[in-house]
Amino acid sequence: MSKFNTLSNMIGKTNLSTMTKFGTGLALSVTLLISGCATQNIQTYQNTTPTLDMHEFFLGQIDGWGMFQGRSGEVKKRFYVDINATHEGDDVIVLDEKFSWADGSNSQRIWRLTQQADGSWKGTAGDVIGEATGEVVGNTLHWQYLLELPVDDKTYKVNFDDWMYLIDQDVMLNRSVMKKFGVELGSVTLSLHRNNTDAK
Repeated sequence: MSKFNTLSNMIGKTNLSTMTKFGTGLALSVTLLISGCATQNIQTYQNTTPTLDMHEFFLGQIDGWGMFQGRSGEVKKRFYVDINATHEGDDVIVLDEKFSWADGSNSQRIWRLTQQADGSWKGTAGDVIGEATGEVVGNTLHWQYLLELPVDDKTYKVNFDDWMYLIDQDVMLNRSVMKKFGVELGSVTLSLHRNNTDAK
């Protein structure tokens, strides 16, 4: 769900400026190469437990600690996120996420997650283009969305691929991969902890 309004600070100018210089042919070739590689299938987690109940986990106060790593694995940014999760009716979850970055800066993102008739999920946020799409199977949530990433006076569209795993009723681990033109820019690792297990 990954989650950052200040992602421009995380990636750095060099990677993005290099990415924009790729020719159309090269970008297409790389995309085809990567799409041919094996990717996760969420059905793999069909029998995993504990079963993720989105309404149950995302309710009340949640603390999160995370880091962004570049393609080389170097940690570029660290952060803490304070999430206030509320419900609007039976189908909508609102996540008010307040980020405190290791460099002293702060940011905020508000997600609205809506459960669909088929059990899948859609999400919106201020800097997400269109809708995020999500599917829950077993203990796992898989999110995909396109994010508007401001860098200086330009805005780039970056693909996010989020995999979130419920470890127990109060702990969820999240790994997000960011890509542009099918090429990985970096990844985010996030640990979420519910601090109000009695919330109903």
